[in-house]
Amino acid sequence: MKLPFRKDKELYLSLYNIMGFFPRDISYYKLALMHKSMYKRNSKGKPVNNERLEFLGDAILDAAVGDIVYRHFPGKREGFLTNTRSKLVQRDTLNKLAQEMGLNRLILSSGRSSSHNSYMGGNAFEALVGAIYLDRGYDACMEFMRKRILAQMINIDKVAYKEVNFKSKLIEWSQKNRVRIDFKIVSQEKDKTGSPVFCYQVVIEGIEGCSGTGYSKKESQQLASRLTLEKLRKEPQFIDLVFAAKTERTKMEETPVQNVPDTDNADDFIVIKSEIDDDTPRRDSLDDEEDRRGDRKELDGSGDNGNDDTLDDEFDLSGITAREQSREDIIAAAEKAAFEQDNT
Repeated sequence: MKLPFRKDKELYLSLYNIMGFFPRDISYYKLALMHKSMYKRNSKGKPVNNERLEFLGDAILDAAVGDIVYRHFPGKREGFLTNTRSKLVQRDTLNKLAQEMGLNRLILSSGRSSSHNSYMGGNAFEALVGAIYLDRGYDACMEFMRKRILAQMINIDKVAYKEVNFKSKLIEWSQKNRVRIDFKIVSQEKDKTGSPVFCYQVVIEGIEGCSGTGYSKKESQQLASRLTLEKLRKEPQFIDLVFAAKTERTKMEETPVQNVPDTDNADDFIVIKSEIDDDTPRRDSLDDEEDRRGDRKELDGSGDNGNDDTLDDEFDLSGITAREQSREDIIAAAEKAAFEQDNT
């Protein structure tokens, strides 16, 4: 093949090694390898990069890989086919393909972008498929995927039965970023054959994510998780909504700082001596009370008949009698007392 421009010889040969055929219109492929970080613009001032071809290639890949998977697994259910196609066209798979094929070496980008954008290779692969479609048509895309990719570089059977836990990846992401995540069941129905069909939706910090439908809860949650992960990666505004909701939640959950509890043990079960003195009658008060009780016993005759030596003589009341005295007795007693006083 005679090349139109000698300076494109290396690019033609590189693309031939990747695709298995020479390009017809090299401009499509140059555009597919132009990353947006180059900031190229056309004569009308519009940006020139591979984003539009990436969009087109993504749609072509879904159709071509879906066709191949459908024919390769006859009799398999829709859920299995969907999961298999998803594994084949997911970003990690396309990144590895671009690396193995040498496509990454052909991408034109700024040095900083190439070292920080982990999806650059996968995006360029999708753009390459879009370029093939515009240059040679859909059949050429099918042949490229069937003969160059799935026949030589990917074992479709291993990919189909390999478990990729998107739900675990989403939960791990939420835990690292400390955001709340829930799986809400949207519907549970039966299809025309009577098989149960489940639909689950991912909710992150109260923000609705993507939904997934499958013939089991696990299948539907896996699909919802995969779609939500893709949405988080491709839609920065969705991530902004999630973290804005997280900020609002954490702000509302903040509570005033309470006083730190005292660590001293309460000793209220110990009776302090001063409290005993205050509550117990003093000794002198008890003595007075005993004296009063003794006096009452003497008066009512319940004491020791005046033999208590502890009583003073001036308080000796043994001469008091309750017998009634006549006037003569009283005068005689008075004279006797006066006579005794004179003799002393």
